[in-house]
Amino acid sequence: MEVIFTSVFSAIIILITVFSMMKVFIIAYKRKEIPLRKLIFFSASSIVIGVIVASVLPFVYQHIVEYIL
Repeated sequence: MEVIFTSVFSAIIILITVFSMMKVFIIAYKRKEIPLRKLIFFSASSIVIGVIVASVLPFVYQHIVEYIL
C-alpha cells in the first residue's frame, strides 16, 4: 500500500517538473534563445525521461520496502 502512495506522489512531482520545464522551453523559444528544433528535442526528451522514471519508480520502491522490512 505504501508503495502505491509513494509511486503516485512521486509521479505527481515528476509531472509538475516536466510541465515546468515545458514552460521554460516555450519561454526560451519565444525569446529566440533556442530554435524550434531544440524546443522539440528538449520537450520530447523531457516527456520521455519523465515517463520512463515514473514507470520504473514503483519497482524501485518495492525493492526498497522489501529491503527495509
